Amino acid sequence: MTSSASNVDLAPSRPSIIHAAVQLGVVALLVYVCARIMLPFLGILLWSVILAVMLHPLHLRLSDRIGNRWSASLIGIVGVAVVLVPMFVVITSLGSSIYWLVSGLQNHSLTIPQPPTWLADLPVVGAKISDGWSLAAANLPSALRQYGEMLSKPAAWLASFAGGLASGGLSFVLSIAIAAVLVAYAKGAAAFALSLLELVTNSRARGARLVHLTATTIRGVAVGVVGVAAIQSMLVGIGFFAIGVPAAGALTLVTFLLAVVQIPPLLLTLPVMAYVFVTEATTPAIIFAIWSFIAGLSDNFLKPLMLGRGSDVPMPVILVGVIGGMIADGLLGIFVGPVLLAVGFVLLMEWLHQRPIEDGPWLEGPAP
Repeated sequence: MTSSASNVDLAPSRPSIIHAAVQLGVVALLVYVCARIMLPFLGILLWSVILAVMLHPLHLRLSDRIGNRWSASLIGIVGVAVVLVPMFVVITSLGSSIYWLVSGLQNHSLTIPQPPTWLADLPVVGAKISDGWSLAAANLPSALRQYGEMLSKPAAWLASFAGGLASGGLSFVLSIAIAAVLVAYAKGAAAFALSLLELVTNSRARGARLVHLTATTIRGVAVGVVGVAAIQSMLVGIGFFAIGVPAAGALTLVTFLLAVVQIPPLLLTLPVMAYVFVTEATTPAIIFAIWSFIAGLSDNFLKPLMLGRGSDVPMPVILVGVIGGMIADGLLGIFVGPVLLAVGFVLLMEWLHQRPIEDGPWLEGPAP
């Protein structure tokens, strides 16, 4: 009698288990198919979402005056125009500098100056670097034969990075256009994000808090760190291009990387100032030095102007995001990497600490 009752109890559960398994299989198949289709556009879409979150406060102010669609269109047009011109100049200069370097190595026309005397006095590696530099300055083909295998992988990565500059620039412009569309539908996107995180956390209040926290982190890092670095490197780059510094595009990109990881760009511009004083007339060199000095310190007034000091994310996280993003996705990864890693870090800390939910503005709705 007991066995019969157990069989009766178990019988209805079998169809429900099969039904749940079929549902999970269909969902997994749907996710896989959609992921295969969206994977080539993942970097562009991620940066578009970041830009949309960053530009949403501006869109709210403009939409009150000119309407939702006109505001989104204006943001898209102006954003593409503002970004496309300097990016085209920097990418073209960087590509030509790399081409000049590779051509000089191939036809042995590249000349390298002798190393400075203080280099050999550096501890541990100074003597080896100075010897290799001296060999390259005296006999570049011999130096390439001796150190060529060591430099082959970095050279291959540099060539690959240079090849992806043009596509990266176009991807960046496309991301701005997509972001303009996203800001026009910000309310729907915010509601979707809230519903998704509410499903994941099983709490509407915690889901709203995570949406608010994600948006705040994106704005803090994208505007307070990456945005300030982009403006500062653009100001420094104007000086490089105006004075005619060799490899101005590459130097501008290095300035941007230094600014993102909060290293003062003056560490780069001071040697360039010395080079300009040696190679140029006194008056242009003084003007360039003044401009570079002001541009190198411009982050001190740009950061308070652009949403404070950024986000409370440790700088090693930003550094790893920049380097990893550049290796993974090239030019676009420099911008996407630190923002995504910062968001992941903040959400991980929120999950680990499980802070109690208090009444706050995020309980009324998400911050798109």
